[in-house]
Amino acid sequence: MAETNPFADAVTRLRAIAEAAEVADEIVETLSHPMATLAVTLPVRMDDGSLRHFPAYRCRYNDVLGPTKGGIRFHPEVSADEVQALALWMTIKCAVVGLPYGGGKGGVTVDPKPLSPMELERLSREYMRAFADFVGPQRDVPAPDVNTNARIMGWMADEYEVITRTRAPAVITGKPIVLGGSEGREEATGRGAFIVIQEWAAHAGTKIEGLRIAVQGFGNAGYHVARLLHDAGAKIVAVSDSRGAIFSDAGFDVESLYQEKQARRSLRAVYCDGSVCELVDHDQISNEELLELDVDLLVPAALGGVITAANAKRVRAAAIAEVANGPITHDADAILRDKGVVVLPDVLVNAGGVTVSWFEWVQNLQGYPWTLAMVRERLQERLSDAFATVARVANQRDIPLRDAAYVHAVQRIAAGLESQGTRKYFANESAE
Repeated sequence: MAETNPFADAVTRLRAIAEAAEVADEIVETLSHPMATLAVTLPVRMDDGSLRHFPAYRCRYNDVLGPTKGGIRFHPEVSADEVQALALWMTIKCAVVGLPYGGGKGGVTVDPKPLSPMELERLSREYMRAFADFVGPQRDVPAPDVNTNARIMGWMADEYEVITRTRAPAVITGKPIVLGGSEGREEATGRGAFIVIQEWAAHAGTKIEGLRIAVQGFGNAGYHVARLLHDAGAKIVAVSDSRGAIFSDAGFDVESLYQEKQARRSLRAVYCDGSVCELVDHDQISNEELLELDVDLLVPAALGGVITAANAKRVRAAAIAEVANGPITHDADAILRDKGVVVLPDVLVNAGGVTVSWFEWVQNLQGYPWTLAMVRERLQERLSDAFATVARVANQRDIPLRDAAYVHAVQRIAAGLESQGTRKYFANESAE
């Protein structure tokens, strides 16, 4: 995570950018504070009979535009400040894309990798038992995030239904398809990022074909965006996971890397022909070195706060697409801007996940599943329109894309808050 407090950094960025939105001060003040954050400790019985306790959080940041929406992550660095920062970004993200949601987020401070499947299930169900009164289909709708997946969401949705004695598939999105999940949800964040990059390239008068791209993080989102970029003709010259990175100026075959990682649980530079894989020439580098490669596009798709004031000056990429949440700190943003680096902001780039989660929620409420083709078509339409709006605001105001996304989002949220009455309304009414 970032060197600074992630929530303080998120609020600093919000306040700095929101001035350009020309909204009432109380709007910005309201958006600077979470509506509600619940912190608990989850007692979990381990397989050896011992009892461990895990800190857990859920934040419902702002619900003026609809029920709050946001993932649940399992990670050792989860904290209340991180969850609140992520929930603020989700509030902005949903408004940028025009979803009928506010922002939320949750997490457990745990390294899930050493846990057995049964321990992971107990932890997941215990989380829902602790937060069942805090979430709900019309209140707060969780989803997968870092180190959580469809199976974990299925456990949580089942536990909620056991507790409430209702059938409520819309309480959680990102579930297994057989339990009410949506086609296209697993690829949604990566596909959404690809759509935004595609729109940006067309807007900038360039082509994806031939672009040299480095991708930090080869999880679900990183893999799918790398695969789609590779299929579109880009050269993926570097990829990393939590253990390190690999680099080859000739580029990698993304599907081969993924096949090898699934088989061996490690990232190796290989080319596969069917089930036969062989090593290809490459260099072993660190995640930090990957961020400083001379590439056309850098795609941070792991955790937040990886580009800070300490390393921003060494970033040589011409453009950055933020697939992770908050990979660039506020101070680093200013340095990159001075260097002329184009930043495609996370609140737009990774909005594909929450957009398809919205599709899943709608399908659950209607009891009518969509086809994969329907999901992809509507995702393309929604994110293309969102990019066009953000680009238009950026051009009209001569501001970076991140500022434009925030301005657009804050103005939309402000419209909701103003409809309920602000100081200007009440002061005028009192004067009369």
